[in-house]
Amino acid sequence: MTEAGHTPTVLVLGGGLMGLSIAHQLARRGCDVHVISRRRSEAAGFVAAGMLAPHAEGLSGPLLALGRQSLSLIPRWVGQIEADSGLSCGLRTSGIVVPFRTVKERDAYPTASLGQYLDADQLAREVDGLAPTWTAGLLFEQDGQIDNRRRLMRALERACVSLGVQFLEGSEVQDLLKDSVGHLKGVMVQTAEGVIQDLPCHQAVLCSGAWSQQLVPQLPVTPVKGQMLSLQGPRDALKRVIFGPGTYLVPREDGLVVVGATSERNAGFRDGLTPDGQSQLQAGIASLLPAASQWPPMERWWGFRPCTPDEGPLLGEGPIPGLWLATGHHRNGVLLAAITSQLISAALSTTNQTISQQEKHLFGLFRWDRFKTTI
Repeated sequence: MTEAGHTPTVLVLGGGLMGLSIAHQLARRGCDVHVISRRRSEAAGFVAAGMLAPHAEGLSGPLLALGRQSLSLIPRWVGQIEADSGLSCGLRTSGIVVPFRTVKERDAYPTASLGQYLDADQLAREVDGLAPTWTAGLLFEQDGQIDNRRRLMRALERACVSLGVQFLEGSEVQDLLKDSVGHLKGVMVQTAEGVIQDLPCHQAVLCSGAWSQQLVPQLPVTPVKGQMLSLQGPRDALKRVIFGPGTYLVPREDGLVVVGATSERNAGFRDGLTPDGQSQLQAGIASLLPAASQWPPMERWWGFRPCTPDEGPLLGEGPIPGLWLATGHHRNGVLLAAITSQLISAALSTTNQTISQQEKHLFGLFRWDRFKTTI
């Protein structure tokens, strides 16, 4: 916590979307921030399609509440990043359509009451060329998207640099160092040159995504591999995101359409594209928007989402005093980056007495050890 006249140094362990978001907010609050990043391209933030979709994804319970709160923060959060970086983040309030094969399926959707009901004709007007097997839908105009891979990540990097955030690129955290009473006193890292060195700190934020358990074995975070691709469609061929079962199509302003994503829970950290995964994506495209099957592919990629038993994040203080957690966001990392960075930066740049009751409540709901009675 902050002491009078002292600028706290915080190590952010992980340079993906979550790590950059937290580093940016901490720096805005006057903290001295150092980001340790091994290989940013493998982070979940690069795998995601950038949907901001707590309603369209059918979230429920505390995760829906957290997602909706984060969604409300995103315009201001993006505005800060754009102001500090001078770059656009590609935020679009495009709305998301969820198609269903029957009205019964639509009406049973967890968030149906929060969207606009569409019959077959209305659905066809919203999504030109949608396959005729989809006869009902929900429109969530409050949901949107952000161009995370091409714009948001670059803008965050530049915003962090502009605020003095220091980066240790190509470095990997080997161990967490503790003092005689078990509190965090530093981290051991291996630099890009292979040199082992200790970095002292009393506060660190674990943003290591799917690799979190390798550093803190108590954390119930496992990798879920996802494969994706992009197509070049005609400009304005899609005005809405289409969120179908197992496949989604996310149109950017320039006509690029991001298609995702497989969910491979048994793949571990196995790199590479697979024929089965790519075939699954192609089948999903054909089932939703047949014409898009003829659009030329532009890029194919994969990455690893950090998943917990209830698919909710791990937020707040970790098992080691001084270590804070911001991991386990699974497929909602882009959506939850705004609320996560706000919560963590507020907690680390102030005293416990001034953390709001709402913040304490959210940390309680997403504690790392909430699964002890069920696993």
